[in-house]
Amino acid sequence: MAPSLLLSGCRRRQWLTLALGGAALAGVPARAADLVDPPLRVVASFSILADIVREVGGPAVAVASLVPAGADAHVYAPSPADARRLANAELVVVNGLHYEGWIERLLKASGYKGPVLVATEGIVPRRAGPGPDPHAWQNLGHARRYADNVRDALIALRPAQADALRRRATDYAARLAALDRETRSRLGAIPPERRRVITPHDAFGYFADAYGVRFLSPRGWSTEAEPSAQDVARIVRQVRQDQASALLLENFGDPRLMQRIAREAGVTVGGRLYADALSPPGTEADTFLRLFAHNVQTLVGALTPPSPAAMASSAATRP
Repeated sequence: MAPSLLLSGCRRRQWLTLALGGAALAGVPARAADLVDPPLRVVASFSILADIVREVGGPAVAVASLVPAGADAHVYAPSPADARRLANAELVVVNGLHYEGWIERLLKASGYKGPVLVATEGIVPRRAGPGPDPHAWQNLGHARRYADNVRDALIALRPAQADALRRRATDYAARLAALDRETRSRLGAIPPERRRVITPHDAFGYFADAYGVRFLSPRGWSTEAEPSAQDVARIVRQVRQDQASALLLENFGDPRLMQRIAREAGVTVGGRLYADALSPPGTEADTFLRLFAHNVQTLVGALTPPSPAAMASSAATRP
């Protein structure tokens, strides 16, 4: 894979000369209209990255996502159309940390020779088994690093729009920080012993480290393949042993299987989380900020102890 985009001051001056000074070098005075760049063609590897690029870039970018909203990057199979999209790009943005196992082959097949930004540049990854955990966006502090890296890459390629890009990045960082404070406050109010949930996909390690929720992902359960009957029996046993407060669905996988496991293990299905992809446009998690806020609301609802009045009402309605 091409290295992450790190342009020196000299390189940036060269970009500025090429973008803004070409007319003057040719003997034609530069006019204000000549300084307005067309939107930068950016291709992001998956929908969460694409949304961060849109937030920071605004009208300075035209963004496409290889893995669309609602699709799983872990099992994604690139198409010839994806190769053509890359071939026409001016910047490619990837997560890195071995998240997109197919991206190097796709870049080679497309013939793309431009810059590739690794959005996790500068983040120290947590470990997940033998390799790094790629889901760093699940910590909003790391999401700020994603946005900063995107800002710097866009400024390097569109220096005439640097001030506007910095303003948009600063505004986005403020919204990320506000959501981070709200997340810590709301989850911090829940007793620590209740902050234990079961998910089928081990994608929330960074969230767990940052916000004090323990996510348990039983062995043999993943979004890449459905567990066998033997796996299901083992998952049920493990869920019972872990004594979690709730089992949470994800936007991938079969909800009927999770409901069966919850029923057999005697735990509550507490709602749906979004881990690796936005929901389709116009739905509950169609931007990264909405996705994260939805997940926090779902966790708070699943983990908050029932009030004495609710427990008494539930007991009174039992046969």
